[in-house]
Amino acid sequence: MTESRAPRPGIVGAGQLARMMVQAAIPLGLTPAVLATAPDESAALVAARSLIGPPTSLDALRSLAAVSDVVTFDHELVDAALLRRLEAEGHILRPSAAVMAVGQDKWFQRRELEQLGLPAPAFRPVPDLAAVEEFAATYGWPVVLKARRGGYDGRGVWVVHSPAGAAEVLVGARAAGTFMLAEEWIAIEREIAVLVARRPAGEAVTYPVVETVQRDGICHEVLAPAPIATGLADSARAFALHIAEALGVTGILAVEMFVTRAGTLVVNELAVRPHNSGHYSIEGCVTSQFENHLRAVLDWPLGASGLTAPAVVTANVLGAPQTGDLMSRLPDALALPGVHVHLYGKAARPGRKLGHVTVLGAVIAEARARAGRAAALLAGTGGAEGSEEAA
Repeated sequence: MTESRAPRPGIVGAGQLARMMVQAAIPLGLTPAVLATAPDESAALVAARSLIGPPTSLDALRSLAAVSDVVTFDHELVDAALLRRLEAEGHILRPSAAVMAVGQDKWFQRRELEQLGLPAPAFRPVPDLAAVEEFAATYGWPVVLKARRGGYDGRGVWVVHSPAGAAEVLVGARAAGTFMLAEEWIAIEREIAVLVARRPAGEAVTYPVVETVQRDGICHEVLAPAPIATGLADSARAFALHIAEALGVTGILAVEMFVTRAGTLVVNELAVRPHNSGHYSIEGCVTSQFENHLRAVLDWPLGASGLTAPAVVTANVLGAPQTGDLMSRLPDALALPGVHVHLYGKAARPGRKLGHVTVLGAVIAEARARAGRAAALLAGTGGAEGSEEAA
């Protein structure tokens, strides 16, 4: 009997998300290829096969597709027109080019949410200052200005309080050729996120609702489960599942939401790939987001998504001016009990995500203190941050 060949996933992008997909693939007997822009990118350092080329090149994308049975992504920075070309040539993309087009454009996301009747901030494309002022006349200041494409980790989002502030942002956007959206500013109590893993035929699982703790637009911590009412969590998961089904997502969909000060939900943004808000799932869930993403894009049965402990906390390790040699401090972090460290193989620079730490515990406060302490030790910023946050 001829032995069947393992399917070959290909990943566009070679950042930490692709790196963790590669790690999740190993127990499944898979050896994904990655398309990296440089051989020292995070996933290229660990993948069995790395192709070097920009994701903006059709030839580079074709090279990856030629050695892959299915192509997936660790970022949205690929022109949807190129992806449609690949699909027309017979290559399988999961998520599809149509879904990727929504994932990479906040205007498309807003229109989809509007058509689905889900709560989201009011929005409007703003080609000039007059359009921003007209928007503010209806919804008030401050106004949130967002780049339609490419923004993440605090980039591409500005909260402006006056026409002068808006004008400054628009001048920079115009110089960069960036199209902008204005969005209604929402008074929020906390930010939450929900992941959905979905197969092509429709089987789907939702992950627990988590709170994402943001500072300057960058996620610093993820708390699972989110400290919100059960009914609100059920609604958030229902919203996320509805979006995944309506868009026809294959793989992981991350839905970021606000809990307003009035106690209601507002959908903020979507990501059609594994997401920072799901890193906790590696140790904290029965099946990680990365394994379920691979299962989904290969159309394999999905794994259970429940928590493995009453409380799970992930703290991101962010570069600081004093970070320097992160590896020299790794033993100190590992000496803390119950700490799971994930480093991404990146050179340190201020604000860069270098890794994350996950801690499982009985209560959020205790797990949060240990995760924060370990992350601070690794970043070289001390250790008081985690304890103070938990207090």
